[in-house]
Amino acid sequence: MRCLFSAACGLVVICAATQASAADLRDQVERYRSAHESQIVGLLDELTRIRSVAADPAGLAAAADRLEALLKERGFETKQLSPGSGAPPLIFGYLKSQGARRTVVFYAHYDGQPVTPSQWKSDPFIPVMRSGPLNSGEHDIDLNAERSPFDPEWRLFGRAASDDKASIVAFLAAFDALKASGRKSSVNIKVAWEGEEEAGSPHLAQILSENQTLLASDLWLIGDAPLHQSRRQMIYFGARGMTGLTLTIYGPIKALHDGHYGNWVPNPAAMATTLIAQMRDDDGRILIPGFADLVRPLTSVELEAIRNLPPIEDQLKREFGIGRTEGDEDLPSSLMRPALNIRGIRSGQVGEAAANAIPTDAVISIDFRLVPDQTPRSVRAAVETFLIDKGWTIVADEPELATRLAHGRIARLQWETGYPAFRSDMSTSAARAVVATARKAAQGPVAELPMMGASVPIYLFADIFKVPVIGLPIVNHDNNQHAANENQRLQNLWDGIETYAAMLAALNW
Repeated sequence: MRCLFSAACGLVVICAATQASAADLRDQVERYRSAHESQIVGLLDELTRIRSVAADPAGLAAAADRLEALLKERGFETKQLSPGSGAPPLIFGYLKSQGARRTVVFYAHYDGQPVTPSQWKSDPFIPVMRSGPLNSGEHDIDLNAERSPFDPEWRLFGRAASDDKASIVAFLAAFDALKASGRKSSVNIKVAWEGEEEAGSPHLAQILSENQTLLASDLWLIGDAPLHQSRRQMIYFGARGMTGLTLTIYGPIKALHDGHYGNWVPNPAAMATTLIAQMRDDDGRILIPGFADLVRPLTSVELEAIRNLPPIEDQLKREFGIGRTEGDEDLPSSLMRPALNIRGIRSGQVGEAAANAIPTDAVISIDFRLVPDQTPRSVRAAVETFLIDKGWTIVADEPELATRLAHGRIARLQWETGYPAFRSDMSTSAARAVVATARKAAQGPVAELPMMGASVPIYLFADIFKVPVIGLPIVNHDNNQHAANENQRLQNLWDGIETYAAMLAALNW
């Protein structure tokens, strides 16, 4: 009994010491952040001004050079890992921590989505601080006239401010906070900042394969994606894959008067709508035979994690202005299934430009979101078999007259390369350590998501390095990611700094 009592007392002492240490870490990081808010926001502003988008190679090169310099200033060994084809490099950094047993790679990407400036309230590459989200009675903030502490509800608007430059800034600020407090990292640190994620990461596999020794680690932490919609810190353990398809349906070789030829000449717009209805129903269920044959079921651990997520459906209906959802599932459950999304349809004209005519073609743009163990190849095979069974003739190029005359239903298919989904084991020691560390940083429960609904090619890290890959997002869910007026909420940035600091200083397993 005395032994059991002594062991219990020892455990209490250890737990109390751990909690005190976590509280001390949070206090130190928060004090540093409070004293350096202007510099932290200034760095995010600076990086957001760099036009690091695929259409601007010079901007991507400038971003790569600046990020490498920021790591060098902090004592990291650095290298730009290039595929040798003029593509943007992956920025690598390494810093060994004395006594650390584990090595962790912190991943993010520094490129942003393309922009259509006319859709933005202000220049996408001249960041603007505003008092809140758009259409909320917000006003612009002149940071030169403001002194910290800044209002945590303020948001910095600009392309890539949240996706992913905020994660990069949070990592750097967390590192600076630990250094200022005299703390050393509990892990050896490696950094991998990619420059073409928004373009589909076409050279990532090559870079990773050619630098396996340099990038070897015990864990990858992915600083991409938004937080849970409840604003609770989230950890995700995978991401859906994707592939895209442009499907062109052909009608007459010239537009025809629908009064003279309607009901007789096939209308490609009508054929397109019929085909879409045959491919997916009104609840988003995919109707293509064989499409889901390879889908891996969720485990009991994954199902339990979904059940434990806070409900956010009613909140999102109000936020999005929608009166119903596709199907009767909650949002996380729906993201565990494959999806067929209609990105757009184009045929004929509407409004004042509309003509009483049968259009010559209809173009459907589709993206498929995949789940384990689907692959782009298996999806392509299922779709093409489905079309052939429905009487369609598939072509790869614009059909010639002889082809048009010989076949009643012609569809041109232009497939994108795509990549598979990934879902890691939520029960590994590394996974539980990440969750526990995130809980300490958040001072409460975190949302554990088996698989993010969006697509990131993180399967490559697992395939090549055979180590756990876990998502560590920090940005606000309503950041307009991939759209106009992208923004980063300051409180999410502040919380993200604390999360990264905990991962650097306290993560161990």
